[in-house]
Amino acid sequence: MKTNNALIYFFLLNFAALSSQQKYPQNYFRNPLNTPMILAGTFGELRSSHFHSGIDLKTQQREGLKVLAAAEGYVSRIKISHWGYGKALYITHPNGFTSVYAHLKEFNKKIEAYTKAKQYELEKTEIQLFPKKGELLVTQEEVIAYSGSTGGFIAPHLHFEIRDSQTEKVINPMHFGLLPKDVVKPKILAAQAYALQDSAHVNGSNRPVPLSLKQFEDGNYLAEPVKGYGSIGFGIHTYDRQDGSLNKNGVYKINMKVNGKTTYEHKLESFSFGESKYLNLLIDFAQYAANKKKYQKTYIHPENKLSIYKETAEKGRLQVKEKLDYQVVIKVSDFEQNTATLTIPVVGVKKKPIPNKEQLKTNYFIKHNEAQSFENSGIKIEFPQNAFYEDFYFDFRVQDSIAFLHTREVPLNKSYDLSFDVSSLSKKQREKGYISRIHKKGKTSYCPTSKTDSLFKTSTKNLGKHTLSYDEESPEISNCSFYKGQNLTDFHFISIYLKDTLSGIKTYRGEIDEKWVLLERNVKTNKLTYNLHDKKLKKGKHTFTLFAVDNVGNTRTFTSEFRIK
Repeated sequence: MKTNNALIYFFLLNFAALSSQQKYPQNYFRNPLNTPMILAGTFGELRSSHFHSGIDLKTQQREGLKVLAAAEGYVSRIKISHWGYGKALYITHPNGFTSVYAHLKEFNKKIEAYTKAKQYELEKTEIQLFPKKGELLVTQEEVIAYSGSTGGFIAPHLHFEIRDSQTEKVINPMHFGLLPKDVVKPKILAAQAYALQDSAHVNGSNRPVPLSLKQFEDGNYLAEPVKGYGSIGFGIHTYDRQDGSLNKNGVYKINMKVNGKTTYEHKLESFSFGESKYLNLLIDFAQYAANKKKYQKTYIHPENKLSIYKETAEKGRLQVKEKLDYQVVIKVSDFEQNTATLTIPVVGVKKKPIPNKEQLKTNYFIKHNEAQSFENSGIKIEFPQNAFYEDFYFDFRVQDSIAFLHTREVPLNKSYDLSFDVSSLSKKQREKGYISRIHKKGKTSYCPTSKTDSLFKTSTKNLGKHTLSYDEESPEISNCSFYKGQNLTDFHFISIYLKDTLSGIKTYRGEIDEKWVLLERNVKTNKLTYNLHDKKLKKGKHTFTLFAVDNVGNTRTFTSEFRIK
């Protein structure tokens, strides 16, 4: 009988391994760089408002490394944007998956020529193209692009993804055998305990309680004993590293057992972009808003619809009973199963909890499952149904024309509308005005604003302070790379700088001899660059012109001449 059981167990293990390999083919995709795989970011890593959808490969702190097709296929999408992915390529493969390469400096000659032809045809710098299946075929290991740092304020690296071609769900590339060297255990920096109902307490309090941790030589941790009662939960601040990298990357899996039974588990194998926003419920959002630390909760909020969780009856909530002892073990793992564990002893002690600070009561009560609107001093906020995840009193004050909209410590599920009555403003103020968000230290940023003669309106997912701002300054154009009348016969590029410090640049247009030219924009440096080889210029005098418009309609024009011999 024992022999039969052993055979069955062996068969099940091998069947599971075979199923996994069929689900995610091994040795099909290759490293898209010729350099060793050293990660600056892991799949599913917690970003500001979403999960990281791929892996970030280090490019030796420089641009221009050859980017290779991870497998044969065809270019199915090309996207160029100033922010986000920057210059990005999508390659669809015959096995049902699509690979994505982002933050590129430039494409190979064939793809670059195809893209530029479309940009000139449409007279658009930012563009999205969907080539037909047979237009841009690639072979495995073909050089498809060169690495860069396009797409915002980022350091040079290659962002790489693998997606299911039909569902668009992103999948952890490590499941396909793309593995960096990794023998480093994750780290647990801190932990907190939470009372999850009014009658519950942790160490006599129903506020979040930091736990004191002791680390052992083997890399594991022990927390001070917790005296609790009722429904409680835990959260941990953790990160992982791989060999050859100092980056504090995300972990792959978190498992929690109570007295040996798994009551919570999540792992970052795959997710859809639509569910990524629920990151705000996975983490202690108030802690993140206050000090940028991401405590990952090991219990599940009722409104959390993430698919990364293992189904358990407890959903991570520990029901502590008086005079009973519990051993909570939280295990953090990376993909290579390097692990760190945190043990938390819990003792059931029934007592009346010290109440949280008295709940703020205002005239504005949010019922999260209803659409609601509030108005104060000519400022109106309109929340759609389920804009928030739970009910609460909303702090809405107006002082010196500044709208104080609660605090940033409450996560939003949907955008809401914010409007200002501007009927008392002058015509010029309405022309040059816009809604802005006030950040820490008083810095403001433009909110996309629709206007009528009496109303300014924006849609946002940000709470905090908002006000009206004004911009009467034209965009700044400076540092043209050539002087008037200069001979540019042997030059490869023209460059010029464009910025707007208030409402920001809305559009710009470059022309040579009154015909549109492609000016690529580096948003980090405000530099615009034109490749003089894009179009063959005739010998003689040429006129370069740059038109720029900011978000409230202020304009600036720069014109200069050059020669080609």
